[in-house]
Amino acid sequence: MHTETVSKQAPGLSFEFFPPNTPEGAARLWRSVERLAPLAPDFVSVTYGAGGTTRDRTNKAIRTIRERAGLPVAGHLTCVGASRDETLDVARSYAALGVRRIVALRGDPPKGADGFTPHADGFASAAELVSGLRAAGDFRISVAAYPEKHPEADSLAADIDNLKRKLDAGGDEAITQFFFEADTFLRFRDACAKAGIDAPIIPGILPVENFTKMVNFAGRCAAHVPDWMHDAFRNADGQEAQDVLATAVAAELCDTLLTEGAGHLHFYTLNKPDLTYNVCRAIGIATAAPGLAEGAGAA
Repeated sequence: MHTETVSKQAPGLSFEFFPPNTPEGAARLWRSVERLAPLAPDFVSVTYGAGGTTRDRTNKAIRTIRERAGLPVAGHLTCVGASRDETLDVARSYAALGVRRIVALRGDPPKGADGFTPHADGFASAAELVSGLRAAGDFRISVAAYPEKHPEADSLAADIDNLKRKLDAGGDEAITQFFFEADTFLRFRDACAKAGIDAPIIPGILPVENFTKMVNFAGRCAAHVPDWMHDAFRNADGQEAQDVLATAVAAELCDTLLTEGAGHLHFYTLNKPDLTYNVCRAIGIATAAPGLAEGAGAA
């Protein structure tokens, strides 16, 4: 059984973006920020490539969002392919930009690798990374959680034990991988509570912009796509009908999570903001401002 249902309150919000690598991508990122900023998120996050492959672009995106949109930004950070000093240097570069929140991740192995191999002088796990960040500065640290277990974990219980290690090392909260049924999250939240985890667990929401691409992505990260979603999207005729369906599916999921006491929703936007915006409006989130200044150009 899940925890007792509580009354819904206006949730905290956060939106994840990725750093662009083309002028067109930069324009799309800035349009995403413009579109979602009026929803007054608690923070937005910018992803970070393994081994620093997007470091300059991540920093530029963070700087642009902070300076031009005035939004609190969280920088992602991984420990793949980098020494401890190099990794903490990235954290210091974030701090120099005014960033006080970090999403700390072990990171995926490089393409073609059999699995994660720590750098000889690097952090061997996300828990070690969190501990290093906690000692290095006054950051609010978010860590990753997997309601259906990480693909490399032996079991869900073992994965929850790993989550507890990350939080005990200094993590403030956990943000989950995306999922599509509320019970998946609620069972996971109950299991975490039973394991002694009392830190906030924030559900990660992925509005489905392209069903086929999403299914491929879900397969790589072991996120279950229920049969009813396959049937529903197969029967949705055309992009407009699929967008309406995607909005309805995500909005119903969010509404149930809020009814069950989730205090914050984290949206994976893929730098395509319209579905996320529509879902937020569908669950009753009001815009807090008329928007960003007119005439703002691309990031």
